[in-house]
Amino acid sequence: MRQIATTDSFVSAVGGPVTNVEQKPERLHALDAVRGFALLLGIVLHATLSFIPSPTRIWIIQDSHPSITLGVLFFVIHVFRMTTFFLIAGFFARLSFHRRETWGFIGDRLQRIALPLLVGWPILFAVMGVVVYWAASFPNGGPLPGPPRWPPVLPKFPLTHLWFLYVLLEFYVAVLVLRAGVVWLDQNGRVRDRVDRLVGLVMRSRFAPALLAVPIGIALCLDPTWIGWLGVQTPDSSLVINLQALMCYGTAFGIGWLLHRQIDLIRILEQRWLLNLVLATVLIAASFLLAGASTLRPRPVNYETIRLAGAVCYALAIWTTTFGAIGLALRFLSDFSPARRYLADASYWLYIIHLPILMALQVAVSQLDWPWPVKFGAIMLVALPLMFASYQFLVRYSFLGAVLNGRRVRRGGQLGPTAAADSAAV
Repeated sequence: MRQIATTDSFVSAVGGPVTNVEQKPERLHALDAVRGFALLLGIVLHATLSFIPSPTRIWIIQDSHPSITLGVLFFVIHVFRMTTFFLIAGFFARLSFHRRETWGFIGDRLQRIALPLLVGWPILFAVMGVVVYWAASFPNGGPLPGPPRWPPVLPKFPLTHLWFLYVLLEFYVAVLVLRAGVVWLDQNGRVRDRVDRLVGLVMRSRFAPALLAVPIGIALCLDPTWIGWLGVQTPDSSLVINLQALMCYGTAFGIGWLLHRQIDLIRILEQRWLLNLVLATVLIAASFLLAGASTLRPRPVNYETIRLAGAVCYALAIWTTTFGAIGLALRFLSDFSPARRYLADASYWLYIIHLPILMALQVAVSQLDWPWPVKFGAIMLVALPLMFASYQFLVRYSFLGAVLNGRRVRRGGQLGPTAAADSAAV
């Protein structure tokens, strides 16, 4: 079994550097890759939105050439992407907390998470507002009335795609308060030992994905407005996190935190990567079919049964795919790769800036008489080089890069390691 390395520059999802006993910083290459790919998959997911076939418009612009293929791609990515991200975020949150201690951790999170949110949100929101106004001049474009929300009383606030930063801050506050209470009440450590044993039993069980799926499964079943096509309701339009997101992403963050207490448990995911991915494929396919059946008009007489079955399959798919993706990375991506490291470093910046760029390109091609593969390819081929160029020339060695990823220096004109040894924040 390969030894798990710690990381200096990967404390993405929440952390700072960690060094081994010889003080030689290393990276958790596999988890680094998962975190970066999860953010980059978000860019792909948002690029598909204008092409998803739907009887009602679900995005600021509906392309004249919809694609069921891109609809399936959206569905698959949305199943596991953010759950995977938040599990890794919780894992490295605890790593960073014990390296920096309480006030150092708080200061680091304010710099790397709160500051990009406070500064980036008004700028990006203003640009997206302009694009939405432009889209309104096209057929099937403009502001959306918004999907039905449950419960409907949550106060509205458009967090856009930066909602994950706001939710991370909420989870940091919650875990710091909870940890302080546990340490005060459990001074002999007996409760924590029992929790560790419970987590070990769950993770070693072959039913671990099913056990962890219970909270989000209940939340989906209790929501009479739940739409299988859209999966977990993202908390992007309110400062109060909805029940689905809390159950799904809160569970993932908490499990990640607890897994760091017993780091060897993540090797179980490596051992079961193939089993989890096979189960995930079956469950995603079942969820997709049930989501389609639930949209039939007139509704089938057993509609409620279909909806509940879809919720159960979707909840199970979330955790089997999350475990499968992490296990796959641990199995095949544990070695160092300069390309993967660069992608992981760049992914945070790319994700922050990508949405208004994609939106503008989607509007620009929406009415062209091109087949959807050409349109989708054009959007990605314009957006990605532009975003990577902005990272390389404006961010990587600048003040922005120091805020997001830790300060980097050039060595002899070559790409150098992080001088501050801090890396990405998410």
